[in-house]
Amino acid sequence: MASVLGVEARVADRRWRRALGLMGLERAHAPAALLIPRCSSVHTFGMRFAIDVVFIDAAGRELERRKVAPRRLAGRRGAHSVLEVPLD
Repeated sequence: MASVLGVEARVADRRWRRALGLMGLERAHAPAALLIPRCSSVHTFGMRFAIDVVFIDAAGRELERRKVAPRRLAGRRGAHSVLEVPLD
């Protein structure tokens, strides 16, 4: 777990965690947030709910925040990490 931008997030620190992300989870079983280090783009294929995607620079500052629906791609040039936050 890590505190990122004031949110406690699970860290996708293994290849399989990065690949799966929040895919296939029911909203009730998803963590409050998922931090994906060394990442500048994500997809929501296989997801059952929308997420807020927060692109973070190397200094830990928020670059951009977007609501992303299932079955979409999102990326941001210059992002160092991505924080995925499930929406209700």
